[in-house]
Amino acid sequence: MEITLEAIISLVGLFVGGGGGAFFTWRYMRKKAKAEAQQAEIDAAKDMQELYKKMLTDANEYLEDARSKVDGLRQERDHYKQDRNELREQLDKMQKDLIAHVSHDLRTPLTMISGYTEAMRDLPGEATPENMQIVIDETRRLTSLVNDMM
Repeated sequence: MEITLEAIISLVGLFVGGGGGAFFTWRYMRKKAKAEAQQAEIDAAKDMQELYKKMLTDANEYLEDARSKVDGLRQERDHYKQDRNELREQLDKMQKDLIAHVSHDLRTPLTMISGYTEAMRDLPGEATPENMQIVIDETRRLTSLVNDMM
């Protein structure tokens, strides 16, 4: 048989006798119940603290994962921006090259037409059928180039 502290206090209360012993027992039991309630509150607070720590850890892990994903998306965006800029530069160069080639191809027959017509106008005897044919050929060449561009 195990002897508990409550049993000893009850025996003391009997030996002391009367209401004083019962009051002593009641007072001890009340203090013990209060201490147990306080310990239960402390244990519950510790449990809540552990729960909050776990929630905070989980939230921090989630945030770190989200930050990592955002960083990855930023890097991908920057890569696409770089590709876009490179493509834009290539397109600008191609446009400039096209304009340079087209203007050269258009200027050549225009220069020939202009030169031959001025010569035929300014120099007597230059209005020959051969020179007229060159002007006609260059005009056709110019017309063909313009039609090909459209």
